Amino acid sequence: MPNPRQRTVLITGCSAGGIGHALAKEYHQAGLYVIATARNLDSMEELKRLGMTIISLDVTNVEDIRKLRDDVATITSGKLDILMNNAGVAYPVAATDIVLSDVRALFEVNVFAPMAMVQEFVHLLIASGDGRIANTGSVSGIMPVPFSVAYNASKAALHSFCNTIRVELAPFNIKVINVITGAVKSNIVKPNTIPAGSLYKPMEETYQERRINRSQMNAMPTDFYAKIVVTEVLKPKPRAWLWTGNQAFLVWFMDTFLGRRGFDWLMTKMFGFSEFSSMVKGGKVKVV
Repeated sequence: MPNPRQRTVLITGCSAGGIGHALAKEYHQAGLYVIATARNLDSMEELKRLGMTIISLDVTNVEDIRKLRDDVATITSGKLDILMNNAGVAYPVAATDIVLSDVRALFEVNVFAPMAMVQEFVHLLIASGDGRIANTGSVSGIMPVPFSVAYNASKAALHSFCNTIRVELAPFNIKVINVITGAVKSNIVKPNTIPAGSLYKPMEETYQERRINRSQMNAMPTDFYAKIVVTEVLKPKPRAWLWTGNQAFLVWFMDTFLGRRGFDWLMTKMFGFSEFSSMVKGGKVKVV
């Protein structure tokens, strides 16, 4: 149980090896009472050993969320200072190759779960008198990263959700922080291949090299990222949008000064679409 003066934070997606795990450790080090959640309790054993409360949670199950709300209310005497919506999944697939059931499952985690968490925990946040909601957004919701259309769209939706609740919840003294995350060490990207029959099958080698294998290249260490995020969230007046992680500043600069054409040029160059266009024009790609 937290002591009466101790601030409380609830974090989703705290499995070992991910961003949420590092955030939990950083909030704990900052002196907060941490309630860490993930589907698999075994993946949070380190957090338990450090003295944090760990609870199993399926963020796509509303009944699970409501039970968690009741448990948290009991632990914290009916209030919550910070809600950290961090749970997320990736889906590195081109727009013409997506499986809609997979996309719906992704949106359940990346978009609908944060919405449900806010809805269920808002009264606990209001009761704190100075509530905070922080959401793990992504630069992928800003720029058109190829072979990531569903993830990009989910993060863009999350950003819009953050912007709206920032206005709607301000009268209740709840501050909303959208963390626009660049490359950070994590285990979110899993091995994948372009499906047989895809228009982009000739790009398999480039896809593996630039979309899968390079996704963690020069990524910011997770603990360093967590320190930046926690420091910002705990400020009396945190920023509405926090840009952090490798290449986040570059994306901010391009979004601010270069716009869509700048992003199109960069993504075309980074992912080999100029060469692929030449293959298509040269009749080396079967399109019918």
